[in-house]
Amino acid sequence: MKQSSPESINTTVEFAGMSLASPVTVASGTFGAGREFSDFVSLEDLGAVITKGVSPVAWSGNTGRRIVETTGGMLNSIGLQNPGVESFIKHDLAWLRENAPKARLFVNVCGHSKNDFVEVVERLEQEVGVSAYEINISCPNVDAGGMAFGVKCDAAADIISAVRAATKRPVIAKLTPNVTDITEIARAVESAGADGISLINTVLGMAIDAHSFAPVLKRGVGGLSGPAIKPIALRMVHETSKAVSIPLIGMGGVSSGIDVVEFMLAGATLVAIGTANFKDPRATALALDELKDFCSSHGIGAASDLIGALKEGA
Repeated sequence: MKQSSPESINTTVEFAGMSLASPVTVASGTFGAGREFSDFVSLEDLGAVITKGVSPVAWSGNTGRRIVETTGGMLNSIGLQNPGVESFIKHDLAWLRENAPKARLFVNVCGHSKNDFVEVVERLEQEVGVSAYEINISCPNVDAGGMAFGVKCDAAADIISAVRAATKRPVIAKLTPNVTDITEIARAVESAGADGISLINTVLGMAIDAHSFAPVLKRGVGGLSGPAIKPIALRMVHETSKAVSIPLIGMGGVSSGIDVVEFMLAGATLVAIGTANFKDPRATALALDELKDFCSSHGIGAASDLIGALKEGA
């Protein structure tokens, strides 16, 4: 087995007609729009910068306590707090165009209604620097929209179809694991025109304070992320890769280069690091280095060769 040096590994991957620098990306809501992490990682080395959710107008998010650590993970109930699309364009998009012009930017779009999603996309269509839209039909922390759109095939397809009609840029559907069969939703959004699928969003969970006899989070429930959900995410990515022909962004408990390898073997083209960014702002850069080392030590010249290469039943 001939080994290549880590520096010579070809990390580029093809996703929805785009050539991306690497398979390592970030999970929405854990990386801002990249500005805060730019001192620690090269944004242009990532497959894409996937932004925090962007809505038509500013959302204040949920009140009360919104974060709690759990064994092997974290519960959040942020509620998609963000300053709205105009602020995003003025501050984040402008900064990225100036400071990381080669970075691919996937804008995560959120809304309380179908019109909200379309409104954000139509506004961003007027701007340069946006590579794709990740449509968040899976957030468990809002009362209207979010996961409510992503648990039924017809509702998920309706949102994706409306967004598809509003843009020629790639459309990525972000799916929730809080369903009986995620492959049914995946097939529905593919049929509706999605160019890719992100999975999984957080798993619905709860924390209780035994001393106060009350839930820790004000909303009672929140979204569980971190290493605890990785086996669930791997299973769902693998199942979905067999059910659809469009590429996948895998996520859920990813914190190392070996995790990236595992998700690629399961069928993901891109792999997003989320909660680990809070622990170490260099998490994406370290994972990319570890991925290169893995490929080098296994005689793999191109990281893309890992996609779907799982040995079934081995």
